[in-house]
Amino acid sequence: MASKNDYYEVLGVGRDSGAEEIKKAYRKVAMKFHPDRNPGDAAAEERFKEASEAYQILSDTERRAQYDRFGHAAFEQGGGFDFNAAGFEDLFGDIFGDFFGGRGRGRNRASRGEDLRYDLEIDFEEAIFGVEKTIRVPRLSECEPCGGQGARKGTERQTCLACAGAGQMRYQQGLFSVAKTCGECQGAGTVIRDPCPECGGAGAIRNQHSLSVKIPAGVDHGSRLKLRGEGEAGQRGGPAGDLYVVLHVREHAFFRRDGADVLCEVPVGMTLAALGAELEVPTPHGVVKMKVPAGTQSGKVFRVKGKGAPDLRGYGHGDTLVRVVVETPTKLTKRQKALLQEFADLAGEDVNPQSKGFFDMVKEMFD
Repeated sequence: MASKNDYYEVLGVGRDSGAEEIKKAYRKVAMKFHPDRNPGDAAAEERFKEASEAYQILSDTERRAQYDRFGHAAFEQGGGFDFNAAGFEDLFGDIFGDFFGGRGRGRNRASRGEDLRYDLEIDFEEAIFGVEKTIRVPRLSECEPCGGQGARKGTERQTCLACAGAGQMRYQQGLFSVAKTCGECQGAGTVIRDPCPECGGAGAIRNQHSLSVKIPAGVDHGSRLKLRGEGEAGQRGGPAGDLYVVLHVREHAFFRRDGADVLCEVPVGMTLAALGAELEVPTPHGVVKMKVPAGTQSGKVFRVKGKGAPDLRGYGHGDTLVRVVVETPTKLTKRQKALLQEFADLAGEDVNPQSKGFFDMVKEMFD
């Protein structure tokens, strides 16, 4: 008698794998080697049976423990694989529901509606301080006259005669009992003999739904708001899906965001940067005064505390970071040029320490 392969190796999982990981592995292997996908392939059918046997053992806590301790010997006396064992058919139907067109049992239950996405543009200031917007969302809403059931008011859905309400048509294929979705009721198990004239039996009507969205202060580009129950209507009385509002913040003329901090650049004249000054700089909260010390270099960043965006987690506000850009004068008059030339003639090395240090390094590098 040929020796059996290790069940864990058959499914491609480790011995410490959890139940969900084992189930996913079985689904992958079984879908690949299922006889319906490999007609006439005896090797594939054997791999399918082997995977099913491995899954039945490893998915059962008690049997798995026996296998881990004694290996295949634990089941050599009649305790091994039985495809028709109680509960395994349900398990098989659960894993292959999508492959065979869905399970019949439960198809007639209420089902949740689809989630929706709505992209909303807001201004930079609205993202900083928050705002309330009214939006119109095209969506399926429950048909009021039929209460979402699809049948004319005063009537009910009736049991499908083709499948007797199971939602599936079963037939035998070799060792396996295979189920396919009932073509009469499309898996619902019930049919509508007298459809609702308002929705045509769909149970839902597409319309434009207006709702108010409160956008909290501190959101940023790409932030997502979840509005429960504002998505598509559910089927057969099921709950509605959710609506996800994705925010797109328009660019500002001179502000940018870095988390809760706000960044901006402020041009400063060469003489003010050299001599020092007190400037009025913009922040999202208004103009504030900021001291620029003498000798400030271009690119220097100053922090104005608490003048940024609020933190969404409630940890106060960020800061406004002001980057100074020193301007070089243009369109000089003859007098101005003469004064600058005089300044250059009088300037010693100590006046431009950064330039001196840079060119000293260049000289050392190439000498």
